[in-house]
Amino acid sequence: MRTLLLPGKRIKRLLKMEGVLRCVKEAFLNEPRVNMPPKKYLLLKNGDFRAMPVAYGRFAGIKWVNVHPENRNLPTVMAVFILNDARTGFPLAIMDATAITDFRTGAGAGIATDLLSRSDSRVLGLIGCGRQAWTQFLAINLVRNIERVILYDINKEKANALKEKISSQKKEIEVFIADDPSIMKECDIISTTTPSISPVLMMRHIKNGVHINAIGADAPGKQEIDPIILKNARIVVDNMEQAIHSGEINIPIKKGIISEKNIYGTLGEIVRGKKLGRRSMDEITLFDSTGLAIQDIAVASFIYEMAREIGAGEEIRLVDF
Repeated sequence: MRTLLLPGKRIKRLLKMEGVLRCVKEAFLNEPRVNMPPKKYLLLKNGDFRAMPVAYGRFAGIKWVNVHPENRNLPTVMAVFILNDARTGFPLAIMDATAITDFRTGAGAGIATDLLSRSDSRVLGLIGCGRQAWTQFLAINLVRNIERVILYDINKEKANALKEKISSQKKEIEVFIADDPSIMKECDIISTTTPSISPVLMMRHIKNGVHINAIGADAPGKQEIDPIILKNARIVVDNMEQAIHSGEINIPIKKGIISEKNIYGTLGEIVRGKKLGRRSMDEITLFDSTGLAIQDIAVASFIYEMAREIGAGEEIRLVDF
């Protein structure tokens, strides 16, 4: 038996947001039957590592992912996924999970947007214009008829690069770069994907009826959203324990600004029909995304089976027996 090695270039050729959306939605449907301990953090002075184990159907696996915000010549986030046969433990594949992380996070926000945003939403705001902003756009544009995208980033080069990327692939969509977040008041949907430790989106920057995907706060001490927004929004998390520990709600809960009673429920509960999605045109909804291992293994196993089918990747005898 051999283990399949899948480098990033191969993964990127196989990743399509339509397929990732289907995988991630199915994962949320099956979430109650999944063995998924909370992610573990290894905190360092200049960043952190996270271990994310999970067993899903006939597969088990773990993602080992770093976040090093000060990286200059390397990506801020890099990840490796080890996919095992759950019955025997044999390592089926080792793959670059960096793009998988980007796409599955975008897909989670796309599913939340589909269930929580107004169906007539046309204007998307992206605060933070790095790699994750691109997959936010790809997923949200599949579930809503986006006509205009407003970008904001303190790094104008990143904003210009994302504008060019969107415009080159979706010429029918108007793309505008903002000088400050106040113009987000025009947006029906907003995704925040920054590494900020203090709020960048304030209550005065949004309108009633907006849906917000809070993506960037994925470790203790991170915060992108004005706590006043959280007090006025219907909050949906991907996982309660992770969100309280390291999601957008982690600081407001520690400070007593909000409590667990302010959390409406999980995205999986809405996907499975246990709770309703958007209830009115005027309510503010917010999805607090911390990223779940079930999303990673759903996409990783899909990529593995596709790669096996088409003969992609390199097979090695990793385990000597």
